[in-house]
Amino acid sequence: MTGNLSGRVAVVTGSSRGIGRAVAVRLAERGAAVVVSYLKNDGPAGEVVEQIEAGGGKAIAVRADLSVPANVTHLFDRAEHEFGSIDIVVANAADAIVKPLVDCTEGDFDHLFAANVKSVFFTLKEAALRMRDGGRIVVTSTGGTKMFFTETSLYLGSKGAIEQFVRVLSRELGPRGITVNALSPGFTDTDLLPARDREVAADMSPFGRIGTPGDIADVAAFLASPDARWITGQNIGAGGGVF
Repeated sequence: MTGNLSGRVAVVTGSSRGIGRAVAVRLAERGAAVVVSYLKNDGPAGEVVEQIEAGGGKAIAVRADLSVPANVTHLFDRAEHEFGSIDIVVANAADAIVKPLVDCTEGDFDHLFAANVKSVFFTLKEAALRMRDGGRIVVTSTGGTKMFFTETSLYLGSKGAIEQFVRVLSRELGPRGITVNALSPGFTDTDLLPARDREVAADMSPFGRIGTPGDIADVAAFLASPDARWITGQNIGAGGGVF
C-alpha cells in the first residue's frame, strides 16, 4: 500500500501526539500531504511536521481549538490554501475525564462535550462541505463504547454521540462516493492509558500486549485508502481482540 495516497490531501486533528501523530505520519508515508491540527502542543506538532518532511513528505501544523466552529473553518481554509482540495479527514482530537457520574459537574460536561462532540460535529460539517468526491472520513471513537467501565460516563457518552454522526453522515455522503467510518481503538500505549491499568489491559488481549499508536494508524491508513471504497457507516474495532 506504500504510496497509494499520492496526490491526496489529509487533515488529521489532534495529531501532535499519540494515535493522531502516528496516523499523520503514516498517511504522509503513503504519499498524502498532511495538515497536523493541534490545540496546545506547538513543539510536538512541529516535530511531527519535521518528521514527515525528513521522510520526503509534505506537512504543515495549524493550531486550532476545534470546539469553536470559526477555528474549524480556519483549519480547512489553511489546508486548501497550502495543498488544495481535501481528500481525507481524520477526526481524532479528544479529551477524557475519568470520575464517577455523581461527581461530574456541569463544567465537566460542557468541557468534554465541547472537546469530543461539538468539535467533531463541526469538523464533519466542514469536511462534508469541502472535500472532493470519493473522499474518506475517519472518526476516532473507542472500544470502550462496547464494554462496561466505571467512571467513564462522560467520555463514553461523548464517543457514543460521534458514532451516531458517522452512521448518519455515511448515508448523506454516499452518493458522492465519500466513505465515513468510526475507528475504535482498544487499550493503546498513549498518555490516556494509566500505568496502573496496563498489565491488566495486556492480559485481556490474546496477543498479550496493549496496542501501539502504529497499530491503530495502519487501520486508519487503510480506511483512508482507495481500497476501503466498499466500507462505510461502520465502526471498525482495533482492539487486539479485547472486545
